[in-house]
Parts: sequence; structure tokens; C-alpha cells
Amino acid sequence: MTDPFSPPGAPAELPRQVNVEPASQSEAQIKFKSCRWRRPPEDGPECCGHRDVLPIAGTSFNPEAWCPDCAFFKLRRTPKKRSAEDYRY
Repeated sequence: MTDPFSPPGAPAELPRQVNVEPASQSEAQIKFKSCRWRRPPEDGPECCGHRDVLPIAGTSFNPEAWCPDCAFFKLRRTPKKRSAEDYRY
């Protein structure tokens, strides 16, 4: 069926593709996002902040090259909430 209001010779509207699935991340990127040495984007360029990796990798960091076999990987943990009792003498 053609649209009577479209100008003659106008291409037919293509069906829109909806991306239902979010972009999948590689294992290296997932590991990098959960690493305690990752510098968050609000602190500058997102990169590995470990003292042995940063001078070599720099701030143009590629998780695929570093994170799969990282010997320095430590999972980022949220600190436990401490009670007021812990601060008393």
C-alpha cells in the first residue's frame, strides 16, 4: 500500500530495527568494570590505576589487552557499614 500524501518517487519507509538486547560486553570488560584498580570516568580517563600497569598502559587503556590475565585483579567491594560502637574508646 502506498501513502497518498508522500511525494511521487519517494522511497518506501524501511522497517525500524529495535535493539532489544543490550550490547554484550566481553569477559575482559566485565572484569575491568569490577576491578578495584579501575579509575572511574569522573576521575579522568577510565583506565587501570595500578602502579605497575599505569606507566605501561597509560590512560588509553584497552581491557582486552590487560584484564584477561591480570595478576593484580582484586574485586571491588563495597565497604561494610560500621556502627557507632566501633568508634568508641
